[in-house]
Amino acid sequence: MALAAALLWSVLKLFCLFLWFSAVTTNESTTSYNWNTTFGEQNVTYNVTDSYTTVQPTEFDWTTSTPSSSSTPRTTEPSLPAEPLPLSGRLLTPLTGVDRLCPCDEHKDVCDVNCCCDRACSEEVSLFTGCSVDTVSGPKQLCSHDVASYSLGTTMDGYSELQSAVRKETNYDIFCIYSQSRVDGFSHPSPALPTDRNFDSLYKQFTSFIFGSEESSGVPVSAAAELQVSPGYKYGDVMVTAGVRGQRGTLLLPAPGVTADCVDSSPAAFLKDQSSVCSRRVVVEQDCSSLEALSMDTYTDILLFAGKTEDAAVVRVDVASVVLQSVDGTQTELEISGGENLNSVLLQPSLCANVVLKVAYVIRYNPAGEIVNASVSLVLGFIREAALTLQQEFHITFVKEDGEEVAVHYSGNPGYVVGLPLVSGTKTAEGIARSIDPRDTLSLLHSAEDQDCLQGPHQRSPVLFGVDSVSGCTLRLEDAANCSLVFQVLLDVLRGPHRALYVASFGNSPLEYPLDWVPIMSNFNPAEAQSCSIPLSLHLEIEWTKYGSLVNPQPQIVSIREVIQSNTTSLDMLSGGSSFLPIRSSVAFIPVSAAALPGYRATPTINAKLPFDFFFPFV
Repeated sequence: MALAAALLWSVLKLFCLFLWFSAVTTNESTTSYNWNTTFGEQNVTYNVTDSYTTVQPTEFDWTTSTPSSSSTPRTTEPSLPAEPLPLSGRLLTPLTGVDRLCPCDEHKDVCDVNCCCDRACSEEVSLFTGCSVDTVSGPKQLCSHDVASYSLGTTMDGYSELQSAVRKETNYDIFCIYSQSRVDGFSHPSPALPTDRNFDSLYKQFTSFIFGSEESSGVPVSAAAELQVSPGYKYGDVMVTAGVRGQRGTLLLPAPGVTADCVDSSPAAFLKDQSSVCSRRVVVEQDCSSLEALSMDTYTDILLFAGKTEDAAVVRVDVASVVLQSVDGTQTELEISGGENLNSVLLQPSLCANVVLKVAYVIRYNPAGEIVNASVSLVLGFIREAALTLQQEFHITFVKEDGEEVAVHYSGNPGYVVGLPLVSGTKTAEGIARSIDPRDTLSLLHSAEDQDCLQGPHQRSPVLFGVDSVSGCTLRLEDAANCSLVFQVLLDVLRGPHRALYVASFGNSPLEYPLDWVPIMSNFNPAEAQSCSIPLSLHLEIEWTKYGSLVNPQPQIVSIREVIQSNTTSLDMLSGGSSFLPIRSSVAFIPVSAAALPGYRATPTINAKLPFDFFFPFV
């Protein structure tokens, strides 16, 4: 009986031992995620399931044959996959950039009119008048999307120039995760719980991308700052001025704000040609000598730093010209010799003189973006108390140092534009020589009250295309005693100090093509003049025609003729008893275009060659 009990106890002990060795508790945790995204008009839902197993083995104490009470659960976390999971929810990278999308490109390998994003329009862009599609945007449901913008600028030659850019826009209406530590997209399993053993590693992992470390960028901050420093200005930078005590300021160019009133704190941007017209409310007796915006020194006593660095050279703004405008609007250029005080001054309680009416800066720069020299031209005038507001005009132009032709302005592209001055010049061995000064062009006398033909200076106005005009001056008969001297003086007054011999047939005729320039024909021969003959009038007859297609005809000058009329009788008989004789100059534009007729293409002919035995055996 005792032997049977002992045997039964041994079997039970072995069975329990077997159960303890195989006793394992398994807890399986499963986490599911759902991620919805909208791309275009399709709504796609991704389901992601992450699972891992926690194994808790039961340790056995061989000495006591009982399970140990100091059992510690061990957690085995899944390793990050090397490749994205099939349903991780990662957004695919777009295969086509937004700059390659073109909604207005309707014809393949053919340039669509005003389609700025059409890649087949490399040569036709210069003739565009606008962009039919201004912006092309990517999917706006994303945190950020690319936007391609297209616009047209104008070159110095008058042609259109394409300006395109791709920028990134941020969508602030949705919640976005901009930075993450996972490599498998938007699939985020439950993070590991921090313990005293893994706290340091988790801290480095989850704080490096939040606070940003210099090691992650690969380039020290100081080194990156040094790379961005350039000695010259860049496009759009504000130009720095130097004060008397060395303080740094900004070159300001007044411009209208929300209203037409001048905003004096508007800065001038580098390489941006700007023109603005604004008005001021001025109390003449109070503001004439105290308001800085009216004084010439405000716009001339300026020192510019050639670059942005602290050790950049200082460039002084030189006064190129000063034009004085009278009360009735006539203008006279003043000769500046230095030392003159041309600041605004109160002549009468209701009249202020030398008020700045117009300011024009010309900034010359080199390829490094440094200012080489700067000049300013001003127009000074008068204001009265009766005037409600004072209107001022401001301009700034940038000219490259080694390029003179960029300052030459044209009057059309290609045909002339009504209201723009005629392009004129003289012929040389190399081609056509033309002054860059807009005032040195084909011009007429500017009509003014009681303007004497023999006493200057004489104000002149350029001949504007399509604008007929008449002007002149008066000649005192007592001053015409010396006919030969008066003859040459009047001829120079009517023709101008710089007589032009050629006129461009188009508004943008190049200087190196003399055949595109029309000579000025004249019927006047000084050798055939009488013993006491003087020019009484000068008339310009300009014939022009429409050139090109019926849809967009371009005005072209085909001929220009100078008609000078002189006296055939004595001056006393012409004056009719008066002591003054009028001298007149005029211009007339004569259209000579033939009636436009629609044209038809000729019917194509078929030049077919048959073999000699084509009709065999019939022939």
